[in-house]
Amino acid sequence: MRQMPAATEPSAAHLLVLGAVGVVFGDLGTSPLYTLQEVFSPAYGLAVTRASVLGVLSLIFWALVLVVCIKYVVLMMRADNDGEGGIVALLALARHAVDESPRRCAAVALLGIFGAALFYGDGVITPAISVLSAVEGLHLISPALGRFVLPTSVAILLALFALQRYGSTRVSALFAPIMCLWFVAIAALGAAMIVRRPAVLLALNPVYGWQFFAAHGMAAFVALGGVVLALTGAEALYADMGHFGKRPIRLAWLVFVFPALLLNYFGQGALLLNQPAASVGPFYQLVPRALLIPMVVLAALATVIASQAVISGAFSMTHGAMRLGYFPRVRMVHTSTRVTGQVFVPWINGALLLVLAAVLGFRSSDRLGGAYGVAVTGTMIATTTLLLVVARYR
Repeated sequence: MRQMPAATEPSAAHLLVLGAVGVVFGDLGTSPLYTLQEVFSPAYGLAVTRASVLGVLSLIFWALVLVVCIKYVVLMMRADNDGEGGIVALLALARHAVDESPRRCAAVALLGIFGAALFYGDGVITPAISVLSAVEGLHLISPALGRFVLPTSVAILLALFALQRYGSTRVSALFAPIMCLWFVAIAALGAAMIVRRPAVLLALNPVYGWQFFAAHGMAAFVALGGVVLALTGAEALYADMGHFGKRPIRLAWLVFVFPALLLNYFGQGALLLNQPAASVGPFYQLVPRALLIPMVVLAALATVIASQAVISGAFSMTHGAMRLGYFPRVRMVHTSTRVTGQVFVPWINGALLLVLAAVLGFRSSDRLGGAYGVAVTGTMIATTTLLLVVARYR
């Protein structure tokens, strides 16, 4: 990214780190709401045993390390196009790398457009599944509140898209304190349960992940589709690089967000070791009954913010696609005088309101899980392939 001028005050850099927590990591940060619930869904037929819990946790841990820490934070963020990230920026680099071969240029362009289309799909599905998964906590407060899940989700999403015109800086100033509270809360909940069942930390050993595949065969690969949900938001991390810069995003992830996520995932695993029946909604079953209502409210706020990462990424991707000539000219609003990558695209903001159709059509986070996994893995495959092209030819 274009770095901040040398005279920039240290406090400004700190604000970028805080802003990254508020915008970039919402999607990754709210994945604990539904990941383990999806993996141990009755649809997969995976029994909640000591071996399966440790195996799944091992897969989640090493997926986060290999995919998010190494692939995105270390490698992908080195592949920026004039400060911009995301699959379209990577497409520009790959196209330049093979510009002497028209056939390769065409193949690279098709792959990039395919990945971009899936990312737009991610921009529709992420708000739907994130908000629904949080608001569904109303069922735990009282079954009678279940009828309010859909209207509440729709109202929250409409408010979110209405905020977009104010830009990433103002939105992150509103969202960052909430996300900081969210990460502290989920880390505390997970740590409290880990203390009660420290044996869950054995899952840090990759052998348990290997044994999980050896024991379950094809069922393990099906369950892996649920594990992929722990990685949702990694692509947005790269796409939002133009909004905050490499260093603030890397610091926020490694120092604050990653440890909090690990504590919560392992806390849910410790809960499942103690109470296998808790596989239906393990996240909320970590929460003491007295704190359930505040946690549902905080989760709803956090999932609204989770949607922000892919929405901001969609704006950045559209900006890059227009510069390359892959997207028609539409109105583009620059929302910051200091960071050129912070843009708002009214047309895209309106198009992403298709999320309301996803909410009303699927009606629950469980039904959206499969579509979500396809969008996420498809985009990741496209970016990985383009990165290999850039690495090979440049």
